[in-house]
Amino acid sequence: MNQVKQIHAFSLRNGLDYTQILITNLLKIPNIPYARQLFDLIPQPTSALYNKLIQAYSCHGFHHDCFFLYSQMYKRRCFPDPLTFTFLFAACASFSSPHIGRMIHAHFILSGFKFDVYALTALVDMYAKAGLVESARKQFDQMLFKDTPTWNSMISGYTRSGNMEEANKLFQLMPSKNVISWTTMISGYSQNGQYVNALNTFLCIEKEEGLEPNEVSVASVLPACANLGALEVGKRIEKYARRNGYMNNLFVSNALLEMYSKCGKLHRAMELFNEIRDRKNLCSWNSMMMGFATHGRHEEALHLFRLMLREEMVPDAITFVAALLACTHGGKVAEGRELFKLMKEKFGIIPKLEHYGCMVDLLGRKGKLNEAYNIIQTMPMKPDPVIWGTLLGACSFHSNIKVAEKAAEALFELDPWNSGNYVILSNIYASVKRWDGVAKLRKMMKGSHITKAAGYSCIEEADEIHVFIVEDNSHPRANEIYAVLEDIYCKIMKNNSVDSSDLDVQIDSYCMNL
Repeated sequence: MNQVKQIHAFSLRNGLDYTQILITNLLKIPNIPYARQLFDLIPQPTSALYNKLIQAYSCHGFHHDCFFLYSQMYKRRCFPDPLTFTFLFAACASFSSPHIGRMIHAHFILSGFKFDVYALTALVDMYAKAGLVESARKQFDQMLFKDTPTWNSMISGYTRSGNMEEANKLFQLMPSKNVISWTTMISGYSQNGQYVNALNTFLCIEKEEGLEPNEVSVASVLPACANLGALEVGKRIEKYARRNGYMNNLFVSNALLEMYSKCGKLHRAMELFNEIRDRKNLCSWNSMMMGFATHGRHEEALHLFRLMLREEMVPDAITFVAALLACTHGGKVAEGRELFKLMKEKFGIIPKLEHYGCMVDLLGRKGKLNEAYNIIQTMPMKPDPVIWGTLLGACSFHSNIKVAEKAAEALFELDPWNSGNYVILSNIYASVKRWDGVAKLRKMMKGSHITKAAGYSCIEEADEIHVFIVEDNSHPRANEIYAVLEDIYCKIMKNNSVDSSDLDVQIDSYCMNL
């Protein structure tokens, strides 16, 4: 910066015009206000100089300045070029302003630049990021030439809107895919809860010649590993991340931390938490707290909460979900009430549905069912099936028919096809020998054609996640699998003293031969 000022002073003393060079260097630093002061002194700036300043404003979030400069260009009769529109479309995409975007689009067409691939790609991206996926697809289909970034922008638009089917169709049609293309699909699947597809897509990219997953790929697939419990794949991804120096990326470190926490490897998660050191952000604290809370280690979770407050880290809504969940697992009703009060009064966090759900769960587990019911009745938002289901589950544990019937009545209205609610209430009736209630519920289920949904399980084997249900025969080698299971079962029944380690060896041996 000092060097730039010296050059500026030298040019003024000697009557030299280094303005354009100075502006270019100031935008690299960046010192946009200083660059703008120099820019405003130029009597007739070129379109190239306008483009540089518009790009700088767009990149740093000063979108209104982009449009002001664009308007100024016309007033000074300095006409835009395709690059001008490329940066303006990017500004509109970040600004999420479809109205201004459409206006710039009209100017773009009138300017005669409708065949410039870079500007058109920015246009597709603008519509996609504004949620106008149909408009984006219309522009995409009209393009005579599309490069890989164009395809990536359109696919990203579909993944952002949750339409993974259309995203996958385009992905399969792509003439040339790069690591961004694969990462967009992985991220899309992961963000839309399609974790098996996310993991399988990541495993596919590893087999693509000449392509290697980048930091974003790794950070995007790890939540899938976390939610599927694919611990072995997660460990292998950690080795890859360390080998490539990706652990310096906080998103990767936090994703790994969350993966180990969700998989129950809390000791390893804590090692990562400590490894991050002073780079820890709120996401790091929340993931570690949530890991302790969900696995019943409430004291450690609450200790972390108090520690983060001492370190002057400001908690958010997720932090309080983790803290309240810890209180729930620890049966700490008084502390839970205090935290619920603290989040509103000290930190100004308005409780969300999740926080009320935690309080209902906390009170329900301790048998304070009427208080839990009153919380639901006085909530400022409409309770969802999860909250009513939490209360019904608590009633099942404490055999409280009166509150259970109120919860079930709400659930039958909100979620009428969920067989689990009928089954829980039926079990509560049966526990107190109310057979008339059991018969009534069975009749209701039969009359409404409500059947119990089949449960399913996942198993990780050879870097793949396999999903199966009870008595599943969909696997092409199902007969062999059942024969192996029957053989193992017979050996166990014949000799109950079989050592578990020996049994593991036998199972591994069978699996290796399949």
